[in-house]
Amino acid sequence: MTLKKTHAVALCAALLAGGCSFADDALFPAPGTAPAGRGGAAPGQSGATVGEAVSVTPGSATGTYVGVKVAALRNDLQGLQTTLGRQNQALQQIRGETVQDSQHYHGTVAAINARLQLGTTPGNPILAQQWNAAQSELDRISDDVLKMNRLANDVTASSTMAGYLLESVRAARLLSGAVDEDHRQLSVLEDETNRTVVMVERLLTELTDDAARQQQYVASEKQNLNTLALGIKNGALFGGSLATTASNAAAFEPAPAPTPVRSAFTVGDPPLVIIRFDKPNVSYEGALYAAVKSALDRRPNAVFDVVAVSPETGNPAQHTLAASNARRNAEAVLRSLAAMNMPANRVRLSTGSSATASTNGEVQVFVR
Repeated sequence: MTLKKTHAVALCAALLAGGCSFADDALFPAPGTAPAGRGGAAPGQSGATVGEAVSVTPGSATGTYVGVKVAALRNDLQGLQTTLGRQNQALQQIRGETVQDSQHYHGTVAAINARLQLGTTPGNPILAQQWNAAQSELDRISDDVLKMNRLANDVTASSTMAGYLLESVRAARLLSGAVDEDHRQLSVLEDETNRTVVMVERLLTELTDDAARQQQYVASEKQNLNTLALGIKNGALFGGSLATTASNAAAFEPAPAPTPVRSAFTVGDPPLVIIRFDKPNVSYEGALYAAVKSALDRRPNAVFDVVAVSPETGNPAQHTLAASNARRNAEAVLRSLAAMNMPANRVRLSTGSSATASTNGEVQVFVR
């Protein structure tokens, strides 16, 4: 990222006129100090990141105007190196905090899954409390991502400064009144500034990659938490979000083929699952999840038709009432699929009728 050209010119002029100043930032620990993670533990560094700082070679005064500028540029490079070290330390601290937050989150989710796997009551309040804790822990990981993004802005400023400092060192060669020693020191300073530019770009790349990776992780886990909430509601373990295809296929016994539904999308196709609403509070979500999950494991690009099927018997008024009930039930099935994080563009709703449909109607789900 770069500033506008006018900013670049102004900054280069300031560098040549009197050098840049780098204020200490209390947010970052002093170089060489191990950052403390949450709970007082010092997290280990992850990845090479910047590595050892580039040493700035001292130079002797030449008594020329150019020599004074060389000394100022050398001080600016040392200041940039100090800032870069602090930013590197800050990244390591955020990484350590993210590791701890992730461990807490996965521990809580694992406890919920273990209890659901053994079996529990629907809407278990203890699991609901644990789910809320997992949500809070995931929010902390989101906060870590925000810290990464804020740090990325600071490192971007350092990257911009490094580029301008390099241009200023090169521009100093064009100043008149220099002696050979001035140009020798400028050559050394240019090499060290070049290496600093590489270091700051490496830090920015790692930081950007870390932030993007954690953002994707948080988005995926939010979907999994939605599915987990549905499992707690039913007192049964569902598994991962339907938005991502799992590696292990869910066991499912296909439903028997009924009389074909008269629908433009499903004529003659056997349904993936049939949900008969022949009693109040039909518990269908576990079987629905297993069926759809199994289909997605076999065909990751599968699309689903949810068909509200009403019976063909009775008078016109009864037909209308049955069709309305069937559609209401189909919409409930759609909401259940949404809670399982099925993408909306992968499901569509239609209606139909069948001579074998139950009195209160049924919902048939087709895969294509």
